[in-house]
Amino acid sequence: MKKIPKHIVLFPDGNRRWALRRGLPALQGHLVGRQNFERFLLHCRKRGIKVLTVFGFSSENWKRSKEEINFLMKLFEEGLSDQGSVGKLRKEGVRIKIIGQKEKLPKSLQKVIKRIENLTKNNKKFHLNLAVSYGGKGDIVQAVQKIVKKKIIPKKITEDLIDRYLTTAGLPDPDLVIRAGGERRFSNFLLWQSAYAELYFSDKLWPDFSERDLDKALADFAQRERRFGGKKIKQYLKS
Repeated sequence: MKKIPKHIVLFPDGNRRWALRRGLPALQGHLVGRQNFERFLLHCRKRGIKVLTVFGFSSENWKRSKEEINFLMKLFEEGLSDQGSVGKLRKEGVRIKIIGQKEKLPKSLQKVIKRIENLTKNNKKFHLNLAVSYGGKGDIVQAVQKIVKKKIIPKKITEDLIDRYLTTAGLPDPDLVIRAGGERRFSNFLLWQSAYAELYFSDKLWPDFSERDLDKALADFAQRERRFGGKKIKQYLKS
């Protein structure tokens, strides 16, 4: 493929449904889903994608059961540790950043996050954003709050300025949003950043989403004529 998105946003939906359809505990679906994400990450890097932002846990997900929340926090912590596959990526030039309300996370997870972000801050080969306790509206609100605190006058507040205060500052806007699991909505995720992203929906539950499914999404993206305010977007051709 000659046209590859620089930045992909991923909704890995359907873990619980996948488990329940097989008569397994719902938590088992999250574990299998994490294993599939690790494979997906390698597939993305192999295809030349530079940035991947993953919807891990939304600010609304705190309403779930305490058992499920604790299990998910443990999965995040294990995955980001030196023993986890994501943690090992630091040695391969991957920069890892967690976006969201970090202050709401367990202290042990905050400690692991701080360490992995510091260890990978100078890596440039690939950028992985993991959204934990994140909400798109909340991201915009915190950006505005910072701007107000800086006492910037209204006429100097531009889209570019707001971009610089979002949690994804410094990264290219998403080119392609992939959502597995059959749902067709944004679910309050990267609302500002994804304004002109191409959307790709799959009915496959996340644990079943394969390398072939990624290639289908990339092939669909390559066939689209991207436009921004009526003008074609040409800068996404892979160099």
